[in-house]
Amino acid sequence: MNTIKQRWFCLSLGLLLLVACAAPTPPPARPRTLRVMVYDSFSVSESVIKAFETQHNATVQFLKAGDTGTMLNQAILSQENPQADVIYGIDNTFLSRALEAGILQPLAARPAGLANVPPELQLDPSLRLIPVDYGDVCLNYDKAYFAEHQLPVPQDLRDLVRPEYKGLLVVENPAASSPGLAFLMATVDRFTEEHYPDFWQDLLANDVRVVDGWDTAYYNEFSGGSGSQGTRPLVVSYATSPAAEVYFSEGALTEPPTGAITAPGTCFRQVEFTGILTGTPVADLAEAFIAFLLSDTFQADIPLQMWVFPASQTAPLPPVFQQYAVVAQEPVQLAPDVIAANRDRWLREWTEAVLR
Repeated sequence: MNTIKQRWFCLSLGLLLLVACAAPTPPPARPRTLRVMVYDSFSVSESVIKAFETQHNATVQFLKAGDTGTMLNQAILSQENPQADVIYGIDNTFLSRALEAGILQPLAARPAGLANVPPELQLDPSLRLIPVDYGDVCLNYDKAYFAEHQLPVPQDLRDLVRPEYKGLLVVENPAASSPGLAFLMATVDRFTEEHYPDFWQDLLANDVRVVDGWDTAYYNEFSGGSGSQGTRPLVVSYATSPAAEVYFSEGALTEPPTGAITAPGTCFRQVEFTGILTGTPVADLAEAFIAFLLSDTFQADIPLQMWVFPASQTAPLPPVFQQYAVVAQEPVQLAPDVIAANRDRWLREWTEAVLR
């Protein structure tokens, strides 16, 4: 074998040995699972969650756990063996209870997206609960009913006990419903702690109807919503409900058949939060998810999914929100510590006044 052939032979042999001895390519890492506990009405676009999953090589599982109060109770009862890593949907009426229960751990770092959230929504400086959305619980009215009966739309909660509004209002039980509890707190603020039970007794005498939840109130009792079967033209709902009426009509409506009463002191500002449940084995992934919740990708998805406003001021609003959704200018806002100190008593007094 001549010298050139020898060199080529050695070189080829060396390459073959190098390939044979090279370590095999490791398989891609399996996606980690992130469990997120949410209330039943939580909704998000699949494409939005897919974006997070792809970016972080993760699988997100949403665990629906009833309404806000039921969800929080479940998280508290299972805190020794948490069912989820993140919880979404604790609102300002339950914020202090969640913090006092010790079920949440603070974020290791302040999310960058918080810079775009108004300070008045950031109610927990310990970074255990991070604001993600807000909306105003207000009275909604059936426009056609008030026009046909030439009846002025009430602009003060005190108007609701006047004879001309007898039998017109349906409300949710505050012990079972988040908007019901928000409306109760609006009445506490309007009539003071001393006199709000008297207002509710006057409402009772004026034939108010109390039902367990928002679905029943809006779709079974209220007369104004599309597809509603009820006869009552006033309901406790949200300031964004008229926008939803137009959107879900799929072009059949150019104006909402309902309106929201947003006069000063008639609405309650509801803020929803997210946090990391203590003991999660994927705290870094949970932190990344909360940062994602404050991104414009997720925040812009909120309005047409959950019909509330995004907490971030940089998130774009869809046209139907820009045209028809309303933000109350002077909503009732009670401090979380005030709510925590009085919630149970208010509910007890309400039950004695209304459901006795």
